[in-house]
Amino acid sequence: MSEQKTVYLADYRPYSHVVESVDLTFRLHPTATRVVARLSLRQNPARKDRDHLRLDGEGLKLISCKLDGQAITPAVDERSLTIAAHELPDGPFILETEVEIAPEANTALEGLYMSKGMYCTQCEAEGFRKITYYPDRPDVMSRFKVRIESDLPVLLSNGNPVASGEGWAEWDDPWPKPAYLFALVAGDLRAHSASFVTASGRPVDLNIWVRPGDEDRCAYAMDSLIRSMRWDEQVYGREYDLDVFNIVAVDDFNMGAMENKGLNIFNSRYVLASPETATDDDYYRIEAIIAHEYFHNWTGNRITCRDWFQLCLKEGLTVFRDHQFSADMRSAAVRRIEDVVTLRSRQFREDDGPLAHPVRPESFVEINNFYTATVYEKGAEVIGMLKSLVGDAGYKRALDLYFERHDGDAATIEDWLKVFEDATGRDLSQFKLWYSEAGTPRLKVEETWDNGVYTLTFTQKNPPTPGQPIKHPKVIPIKVGLLNPNGDEVVPTITLEMTRAKQSFRFEGLAARPVPSILRGFSAPVVLDRKAPPEERAFLLAHDTDAFNKWEAGRALAKEVMADIALKGAPVSPAWLDALAAVTFDDTLDPAFRALCLRLPGEDDIAQTIHAMGRIPDPAKIHAARREMTGALAIRLGEGLSRLYKDLDDNAPFSPSAAQAGRRALKIAALGLLSRRDGGKLAASAFARARSMTEEVGALSALLEVGQGQAELVSFAARWGRDANVMDKWHALQIAHAEPAEAAAVAARLIGAPGFDWKNPNRFRTVIGALAANHAGFHHRSGAGYRLVADWLLKLDPLNPQTAARVSTAFETWPRYDAARRKLARTELERILAAPDLSGDLREMAERMLAAG
Repeated sequence: MSEQKTVYLADYRPYSHVVESVDLTFRLHPTATRVVARLSLRQNPARKDRDHLRLDGEGLKLISCKLDGQAITPAVDERSLTIAAHELPDGPFILETEVEIAPEANTALEGLYMSKGMYCTQCEAEGFRKITYYPDRPDVMSRFKVRIESDLPVLLSNGNPVASGEGWAEWDDPWPKPAYLFALVAGDLRAHSASFVTASGRPVDLNIWVRPGDEDRCAYAMDSLIRSMRWDEQVYGREYDLDVFNIVAVDDFNMGAMENKGLNIFNSRYVLASPETATDDDYYRIEAIIAHEYFHNWTGNRITCRDWFQLCLKEGLTVFRDHQFSADMRSAAVRRIEDVVTLRSRQFREDDGPLAHPVRPESFVEINNFYTATVYEKGAEVIGMLKSLVGDAGYKRALDLYFERHDGDAATIEDWLKVFEDATGRDLSQFKLWYSEAGTPRLKVEETWDNGVYTLTFTQKNPPTPGQPIKHPKVIPIKVGLLNPNGDEVVPTITLEMTRAKQSFRFEGLAARPVPSILRGFSAPVVLDRKAPPEERAFLLAHDTDAFNKWEAGRALAKEVMADIALKGAPVSPAWLDALAAVTFDDTLDPAFRALCLRLPGEDDIAQTIHAMGRIPDPAKIHAARREMTGALAIRLGEGLSRLYKDLDDNAPFSPSAAQAGRRALKIAALGLLSRRDGGKLAASAFARARSMTEEVGALSALLEVGQGQAELVSFAARWGRDANVMDKWHALQIAHAEPAEAAAVAARLIGAPGFDWKNPNRFRTVIGALAANHAGFHHRSGAGYRLVADWLLKLDPLNPQTAARVSTAFETWPRYDAARRKLARTELERILAAPDLSGDLREMAERMLAAG
């Protein structure tokens, strides 16, 4: 294994040459694909020096190399092909290489590989170098023409189809792109087709390509695509720019999807859906991910990132755009709550541990390890704050200028912020700290009341993180509203702009001391440190006009109650029970919102809360506390829960609409609580008569939670055993609901079962990811969870380092627990590092996590 080298943002230099055009020919073969690359090059005028030509390449067998038609012998090592500067012509020249690769043996699923007889590619971040020799970096943009030769019936690449015949097809992409956006697919596929007419009247052919037999499960994905295209025109003024848009569903895929220009490749999980096989959550994710990848057409493709340190430029912005889209398509309040739940469970956890890093890192070893919640989710939050600070009109002016100024560019965060400064006149030098400093700021709040004047004083603390011991005050937009003691809103939402370490804001002319509603809409990714009495939390849960803070009041109260039970053995708070009952039975509230309120905080969330208090969390006690609260809530809601369930148990035809999904969510939440009282009798009946996968999974989950459902598990497997995506739910449910002492054994049985394809990333993530999510099970005092995850990471790593490294984050919180658990986790991390031939991906992650202890 070659030595890993750290790459630094400060060392950036433009590439030595300009690639004017790229012509590729693929002669496909499972074990001996030939790739002929013809590159038109010239010296880069941005470089003052005359440099050698170095092309990236890994795992390639070089067959021939020609410079302006003459055979040459370049210097080749395991990572590159180099031609010395003195061997290069003074002017433009043509370099032609022919290489051989083996897609069938490519288990890492990067570059060109095979998935059940289908050829497909994944080139982001650095996969193209496994296809042919090329400057595999995002700032090298060029036009690509592609010829594919194969006897397979469907041959696809980027751009527009220009010619085809028996056994071949040619594609031309008129828009310059970096190599990471290259795509190729060849296979026996069927198309679910539609058409779209852009705002300027140009027709576009739309195709979703799937395996035979899956054509009838593409309708929702196509509908989501069409709505995304129309929304981007209406909200951002961005039209699609090719004659055809293709999506391909692939079974073996390391990520969710990939935005390759004109040819998006998707994990089949995020394309295929029918009421019988997909849950409401699946429908939402399909809609969101389809939108996300389509929106990349402009924010990622037409304007890409100069280098991988700028990854948040395309990902943070596109996540923000897909959040806006989802808010417009569904309940904006519910979507905002769900987004914040994800942010806190993934990104706050990241910021609080050894894997903390800035939204724009200063260095990396393996770029694949920086596809993180910080880059994506926190990156989106930073853009949301920017929009709050400049206002809707300022944001629109800035985005219009961004597209006008940087279309066709490989841009930077500096370019992005300069656009906002030029469009709005604001100085964003302090705001830029959000991109350069890691960690989640903590806001402490103090308040005073004096003769009609109410004052809020905020103190921000920016805790140290690995490599960044000293932090600076950030610009924090804090949306605040004030309520009278009778529940009326006396000060509607305003945005307070905090710029100093400590800052006060006065509200004058008030008749009574108000109840504050702080950080409305979660206006900044911070931890709000304000100790409020349970009565105030209950008041806000009942009266706050901001839906997010209404939910947040109940969430905060539930976390306090659960922490008190786990730490002190305190009883379940009657105030929390009464407040949640009022929300549950309030028919004026959105059913989806009420369902969210009934969802108790996760056990890892409580562990993080207890750790922040300076205490050591006990996973077993947290698990017991959550069960105790659920049981108490089921008793408190009483017969009203049965009436609510019956009211929601209608016979309306299935629709994936937000309204219907919300009703199903509340119905399933009620069923889960009712099962606490009847031992699962109603859930067994609901499973037997379920009319959708949402109802089927919801009923099975309720049964497993109360120790029932074995017969239903057998029935489910008999019905869906041939559908791997559906069976992922079956596997995950068993691990999620396993008793802590048994969770690792259940996961071991499932992943080691005959016929289970653990080499498939979806299957592997489903089982090992579910074990990591079973907080008390993974952190069981026996260490069985740690051992099992380490065993399988070591088994997967030689085949698929990228997936192994990402799943290894199960260990990132190990330093927060007691000495015995820390010792067990440390032993497994050290065992991983001691393995021979460990990949650079997994090695970097294990080293960073181990360094925290």
